[in-house]
Amino acid sequence: MADKTKFIQELSTKYTPKGDFITIGKAMLDGEVVTEVDVTIPLKTINRHGLIAGATGTGKTKTLQVFAEQLSHKGIPSLVLDIKGDFSGIAKPGAENAIISERYTKTKLPYEPQAFPVELMSISGEKGVKLRATVTEFGPILLSKILDLNDTQQSIISIVFKYCDDKGLPLIDLDDLKKVLQYVTDNAQGKADLANNYGSIAPASLGAILRSIVALEQEGAAQLFGEPSFDVTDLLKQRDGKGVVNILRVANIQSKPQLFSTFMLSLFAEIYMTFPEEGDAGKPKLVLFIDEAHLIFNEASKTLLNQIETMVKLIRSKGVGIYFITQIPGDVPENVLSQLGLKIQHALRGFTAKDRKEISKAVENYPTTEYYKANELIQNLGIGEAFFTALDEKGIPTPLVHTYLISPESRMDVLSDAEVEDLTSSSAMVEKYEQPMNKDSAYEMLTNRMEQAVQNAEPAAKPKPVKEEPGIFENVMKSRAGRTFTTTLAREGAKFVLGMFGLGRRK
Repeated sequence: MADKTKFIQELSTKYTPKGDFITIGKAMLDGEVVTEVDVTIPLKTINRHGLIAGATGTGKTKTLQVFAEQLSHKGIPSLVLDIKGDFSGIAKPGAENAIISERYTKTKLPYEPQAFPVELMSISGEKGVKLRATVTEFGPILLSKILDLNDTQQSIISIVFKYCDDKGLPLIDLDDLKKVLQYVTDNAQGKADLANNYGSIAPASLGAILRSIVALEQEGAAQLFGEPSFDVTDLLKQRDGKGVVNILRVANIQSKPQLFSTFMLSLFAEIYMTFPEEGDAGKPKLVLFIDEAHLIFNEASKTLLNQIETMVKLIRSKGVGIYFITQIPGDVPENVLSQLGLKIQHALRGFTAKDRKEISKAVENYPTTEYYKANELIQNLGIGEAFFTALDEKGIPTPLVHTYLISPESRMDVLSDAEVEDLTSSSAMVEKYEQPMNKDSAYEMLTNRMEQAVQNAEPAAKPKPVKEEPGIFENVMKSRAGRTFTTTLAREGAKFVLGMFGLGRRK
């Protein structure tokens, strides 16, 4: 039997922050709940990222729900990437039952059923806030990585972006990009202009780029590119003092991994570019939860993994924490895992030799402890129990503690279709982003120019003095779209500074 008095004294000291914090449960020792020890997370270190892991059915999603609720209580908004589609119930109050009553009797904490402010979001046409971004906002480097282009093809995309900037051709959606590629290879004037001033494009390289674009479109990317662009500052809202829980429903990610990865990286990049530097402030500005993270890492290319690793390292300085939810810690690449300060480990099952290796690897990542036989207990944790370690306010890992987690105060089930309809129909943010904008962009401008060139080529009945037709640059600069051209100058400066990260910049 462990020394309970020593345990209480040591753990209470390590888990009592001086600043503000959230509580997620009580400590356990020898299978009993120790009510004297609260398991807490300092708000100051939540931007140091984290991991919630465990086998299927061990309570990961409910832990995520508790985490998001407690952040909301502190006025901290979150974005939850809901892969399984079972998180929306947080918008409705929970209902007490025998299991919840028993849990709160053991913890001696109050249970207050309540709803939390929620915005439902979508990148694939479901009900909710439509998230879009323009091709220009992605930038040539990030777009090339998503399309998995080689160095030669990436340089072509960079040339095309530069050409469009110089000519004032807005790249809004994928149709714009494809039209520009067609114009500079098939149209005599466009081909000559590009060759004389930027360099020619080999047909084979063009074909490879177009095939990559079409493959991305097959995953539904056409809905992601466009206007109005989503303003990431809309993720930072509060209602009645509670942080809004933004839920991105992406239940079809299994069939569209490239589309999801595209969105995720563009979102990270946009947050990094938009949010001011925060450093280690008193609390985070936003927390991102990525459920079923192994689906992303299993499908990601090497360049995409490098990009994720870079963003995880950089984004915490913006006051943003990222939390990956997956089955085993090994699902997360080592370079990313090493950046995660908080770890909540639910039970792992050792059915095979490979499973047992994963268990040993997981235990090795935790601080040593005299109170638990971690390699045995990790296989016998009950539902709603977890190993826990975080960073204290000085950035030092806290002792490993067997934690009896509190239950969510909101509904532990999904919203009905009628409830989703009611929630989205009354949302001002849904209304703001619902209707796509179809302003004149590269597609319309170049189509008109090519049609005009065909008409001008028809033989006339009488020769007439022909006034020199204004160039495309002059036409564009006189148009409404052309008036936005000056904004590209500022973007070019930002691209230069952040080129090493391969990040785009919003106009």
